[in-house]
Amino acid sequence: MIFYKKILPFQAITFDLDDTLYDNNIHMPVAEAAFLSDLHQRFPLSSELTNSEWRRHRQQALQQKPELKNDMGELRKHILTSVFHSLGFKGTKLRQAVEQSFDRFYFHRSNFKIDKNIYSLLELLAQRYPLVAITNGNVNLEQVGLAPYFQHTFKASLSKPMKPHRAMFDATKAALNLPAQHILHVGDSLHNDVYGAIQAGFQSAWYAHGRTMDTTRESMFLLPHIQLSKLENLLDFDFLNQK
Repeated sequence: MIFYKKILPFQAITFDLDDTLYDNNIHMPVAEAAFLSDLHQRFPLSSELTNSEWRRHRQQALQQKPELKNDMGELRKHILTSVFHSLGFKGTKLRQAVEQSFDRFYFHRSNFKIDKNIYSLLELLAQRYPLVAITNGNVNLEQVGLAPYFQHTFKASLSKPMKPHRAMFDATKAALNLPAQHILHVGDSLHNDVYGAIQAGFQSAWYAHGRTMDTTRESMFLLPHIQLSKLENLLDFDFLNQK
């Protein structure tokens, strides 16, 4: 554990999810492949929809509605609508195809196991602090077994833009009814999580799951309050918070 700044007693902990509690870079390619395979089986007309075609539709969607970058779910639904419309789907048939396909992706996106030690750690922490999840992604916390440990969950949306925007941090502060400086945010991104937390007045802890944590190898960074060598380091702060 490395201390970069003085850390004050905190009364709650917020967590990023993807690449903090698990390696999302492993799961997403598997989910995307399963999603496309499922799509081709359910809708044979979509058999020519390759990864490159999907990316093209995604780029077009973001050009048409740049704000969709803040909501991965709405972005995917917009892309699916464009894809099925190009295949001749209309009206009720179009809406049903989009909803069914999105539901299947959402299942695949969250169809993975998390290290059981993460659950054990979160259970211990939840006995000591209110825990809140703040994510730019859209993982299904119930499906992956994380929901029981968090009092609140905030996912990036059109009304609450992605970190480092402070909207989700401010919503967390309001939900917990705590001053920002009494909340510690844990996340893997020096830009989205560390910078986002600090500019919102939170304290920050940097931790990346399955990635070498070397500030000289990060493209952009603002030093956190602490750099964790393992998430279990969070259990070591009782002495601080009892003062």
